[in-house]
Amino acid sequence: MRRPAPAAWKDGNVSNAAAAVPTTSPFLAACRGETPAHTPVWFMRQAGRSLPEYKTARAGTTMLEACRTPELVAEITMQPVRRYGVDAAIFFSDIVVPIAAVGVDVEIVPGVGPVVAEPLRTEADAKRLRNLDPCDVGYVTEAIGLLTKELGDTPLIGFAGAPFTLASYLIEGGPSRDHAKTKALMHSAPEVWHAIASRLAAICGEFLRVQVEAGARAVQLFDSWAGALSEADYRRFALPHSTAALAGVAESVPRIHFGVGTGHLLEAMAETGAEVSGVDFRTPLAQAAARLPDKTLQGNLDPALVLADDAALTAATDAVLESGRAAKAHIFNLGHGVLPDSDPGKLKLVVDRVHEQSARGTDA
Repeated sequence: MRRPAPAAWKDGNVSNAAAAVPTTSPFLAACRGETPAHTPVWFMRQAGRSLPEYKTARAGTTMLEACRTPELVAEITMQPVRRYGVDAAIFFSDIVVPIAAVGVDVEIVPGVGPVVAEPLRTEADAKRLRNLDPCDVGYVTEAIGLLTKELGDTPLIGFAGAPFTLASYLIEGGPSRDHAKTKALMHSAPEVWHAIASRLAAICGEFLRVQVEAGARAVQLFDSWAGALSEADYRRFALPHSTAALAGVAESVPRIHFGVGTGHLLEAMAETGAEVSGVDFRTPLAQAAARLPDKTLQGNLDPALVLADDAALTAATDAVLESGRAAKAHIFNLGHGVLPDSDPGKLKLVVDRVHEQSARGTDA
């Protein structure tokens, strides 16, 4: 039997700074496991690099500077909502924003990703991760305040990086293909690993709470690199910390959990308590639904297919919608983020197709 939505958010009356979003929001209805008027759709990385207006807005600023400028954050977050008519906005930020806010020397290098000046690999290093204070990210609260006024009925999704993914950057010193240093530390010095991960869980959890208090109506925890772990290692080293990160907003808003290459971890990741399980493009939604019958599923069109011709893209969109009907409820998304070379017109085609086809199915 499906666990009922917490009373704090099942009727849309969350106590935070946002104006109440009507319970007719298809996105929030799907998060609750209900059947909305049409399948809701939004895209990971919809606010950003594929949009010409984003490139214009970002000109002359670094990524972290952009994330700390409330007016710019609000503008970039709104751009895909205006262009595509998506059913939810995703807050424009980066997973390293909260760790930079607590004093970690991290830079987002174009074409590379987050690079950490002094990697964390000892218990003394772990102590460098102090708690996040809401005052550290006042620009986030200010930006969400601007957004809730402009978004109207469209809910805003806040987000954070999961402890494992953040820790992998901090331990490796930057992006890694094999996460070898991270895995070695986990097994050689588990007490150091858990010291780092538990501090990151507290930082992530507070970052999510700040966004919800400011007006976010849902949150997503990105564990981008969790797929590099075996199920046994995930359960031992990552699951407790992701669970802790999500726990702080459990009674406030719906929670989405997503990872890349995590088909072997679906059940374990669902144990974090998130109401919505993100499924990447490698696992058909119908298969995921059979394994997680009580979960709303989110996904999972292959982002590369947005670069295909219209006929192929439409057929693939329809196939995802059909597969998603096996789930308790379905939120249409890509199986990872929007690729930089994506044509915005193709993403608009997907949104319109999802709305048209799913509304027709609801009426039948």
